[in-house]
Amino acid sequence: MTVRGTPPYGKVPMSVQMVLLPVFVQVGLTFALLIGMVFGRRNALVSGETKIRDIALGEPNWPKGATQIANCYRNQFELPVLFYALIALALPLRHADLFIVLMSWVFVVTRFAHAGVFVSSNDLGRRSSLWLAGVLVLLAMWIYFALKILLLI
Repeated sequence: MTVRGTPPYGKVPMSVQMVLLPVFVQVGLTFALLIGMVFGRRNALVSGETKIRDIALGEPNWPKGATQIANCYRNQFELPVLFYALIALALPLRHADLFIVLMSWVFVVTRFAHAGVFVSSNDLGRRSSLWLAGVLVLLAMWIYFALKILLLI
């Protein structure tokens, strides 16, 4: 039994700030990688390591470090798009609860760890494991959200 005007246990929506904070942190990671990519490419051009003619038509002739950061940046528009879509749906539908917020943070932590490996050692085994962890977290979030919507939980 609930007190009048109080949602039942487990149905308390989180504040907008709580739901959006992990989104903002993920967006911050994306911008940090963008800035890193710009500086990496600029440094390659200024140092002469890369010539304008080598990249003018989009050829992939950047040095390894600049390419790693650019690839990691591009990767932020793959899996995280499903995260953004979930939050964009869950928030206005009032299904962004504690589970969604906690799992959002876990997802964002996996993205930071993945990016850290991507732009440093680029150890494919570790990077793949971190990517898979993020995928599984996001999959769990989507299944949870879908069940809440479809079963009217």
